Amino acid sequence: MFFLKAALGVCGVVALTGVYVFHEGVIRVDVDEAKSDGSHIHVFVPATVVPIGLRLVPRQHLEQAAAQARPYLPVLREVAKELRKYPNAELVDVRQGVQHVHIAVHDGKILVDAVDQGENVHVSVPVKTISDVADRLESAAPGV
Repeated sequence: MFFLKAALGVCGVVALTGVYVFHEGVIRVDVDEAKSDGSHIHVFVPATVVPIGLRLVPRQHLEQAAAQARPYLPVLREVAKELRKYPNAELVDVRQGVQHVHIAVHDGKILVDAVDQGENVHVSVPVKTISDVADRLESAAPGV
């Protein structure tokens, strides 16, 4: 009986951990080369990893990055704030021959799709993650 309770407790902790890790969504990066020996890279990362990772960056490196990003932080914050108001919107759609770039917001995620005859790149990032990055950089930037 004890082992059953312990196993149930462990399963509950694993389930709650999974829910917490994935509650902000997933960052997805797919890169496919159309060549016969081309690379196919598919990466899925829980969006929760980004703010946690930013807390692990050494202070001097984060301050340096924040100082370089300082002029853009207010714009980044406003863009993230406004994108939340439009959970489904097309931002950019450009076609030129076989090249195609499409940037949209769908279900609270920014989707970037770049297609060329030799390479396809697809990136999906939750808008909340952009806000988290802006918050962390602002807190690290002296004088902002």
